[in-house]
Amino acid sequence: MNLLLIVLVSLLSCAAQLCQKQAALVASDAPRRRMVLWLALSLLLPGMAMLLWLQVLRSVPVSQAYPMLSLNFVLVAAAARLIWREACTLQQWLGTLLIVTGVALMGSQL
Repeated sequence: MNLLLIVLVSLLSCAAQLCQKQAALVASDAPRRRMVLWLALSLLLPGMAMLLWLQVLRSVPVSQAYPMLSLNFVLVAAAARLIWREACTLQQWLGTLLIVTGVALMGSQL
């Protein structure tokens, strides 16, 4: 259950980052309320993540839980690739693989 909560926190944090990017993209060519909507989501989602994070910290030592949030790097990079077709170099994918490996090792201790 703890691992599931940590993944959910990462997903919410990732979604917030993506909302910020989308707000920046629509800022120049969309109605102002669309940008405000994306910005509002980018504030709401991390708030929800923080509440779940507090629940995680009740049962998982921060020294184990916090490194798992590095999943955000993987999720944001993958989402940016899928949504906006951003380029990723081989070096970035290798770094992502190292992060996933580390998170898997950390997760096996939970």
